Amino acid sequence: MVSFPRGPYPTTRMRRQRSHHQVRRLICENSLHASDLVWPCFITDNPQEEDKIDAMPGVKRYSLTQIVSAVAEAEDLGIPAIALFPYTLPSKRDAMASEALNAKNLVCEAIALLKQHCPNMIVICDVALDPYTESGHDGVMRGDTILNDETVAILQKQAVLMAEAGCDVLAPSDMMDGRVGAVRSALDQQGFSDRLILSYAVKYASCFYSPFREAVGSNMFLKGDKMTYQMDPRNSDEALHEVALDLQEGADWIIVKPGMPYLDVIHRVVDEFAAPTLAYQVSGEYAMIAQAAENGWLDLDRAMMESLIAFKRAGCRGIVTYFAKQAATLLQGQSG
Repeated sequence: MVSFPRGPYPTTRMRRQRSHHQVRRLICENSLHASDLVWPCFITDNPQEEDKIDAMPGVKRYSLTQIVSAVAEAEDLGIPAIALFPYTLPSKRDAMASEALNAKNLVCEAIALLKQHCPNMIVICDVALDPYTESGHDGVMRGDTILNDETVAILQKQAVLMAEAGCDVLAPSDMMDGRVGAVRSALDQQGFSDRLILSYAVKYASCFYSPFREAVGSNMFLKGDKMTYQMDPRNSDEALHEVALDLQEGADWIIVKPGMPYLDVIHRVVDEFAAPTLAYQVSGEYAMIAQAAENGWLDLDRAMMESLIAFKRAGCRGIVTYFAKQAATLLQGQSG
């Protein structure tokens, strides 16, 4: 419990500490920097100049000819990491997510290209099958059942392929049991013991993912919901159990997804484990703010920055956000 030794008003006037922007800047409890941000990028085989995503104003898919310059811009803004997500053509989806194990798939080609041209940029890639399955689910299926162990075996191979292409951080996002330990073991056996694992240890079965599913093309395929493997939004203690298991299995970092609806969970995870914890400000969170700003209902810059500082206040070390480039640009000129 914090002790407050100050006397009552008028001896204590809290407004003195808010009197000038330099005073506020000096004593602020939390600060946001470009180095806190991870920019999620959607990539596509589509060569057209503009491949906009209707559900996410201001966000687009990048072709391989466009992604290098886009990432170089992020690097110039001081953003240290990107997360790659592929839009997979329907013709490349099947029941066993075969394209995930294609060493020349879109993600692997993008990784190699980016490590050649932007070698200092941290590249994060989801280890998951939902961009590649014909069902839109994160695992292979028998009937209506997601097969845990069979999926994990594929994820191991997928993670190694990404590491071979140059991926720095492997991010199992599928919520299969035991997948972090399995991926760690596969990476170590293939000589990639230096690669980090960012575990989506706390990933809720949320409606806030809908715009993302449009962006990667899985919205038209998804059958049913993901309640049998993603977490129940009513639970918080369960999140601590998931994090403990994944840290024991070898996770280096933890991510909580979605972000703002689960700030309480983020705070509990940070307090309990003190492990590097990130939040993912997911597509639905982004879309609500961006669309409200387009309609004149919110000031975009203020709403964006207020939402991002909330993650730092909750204890996050990093934030995955579609606002990354806009926020970093604003931070460059921000005086306090």
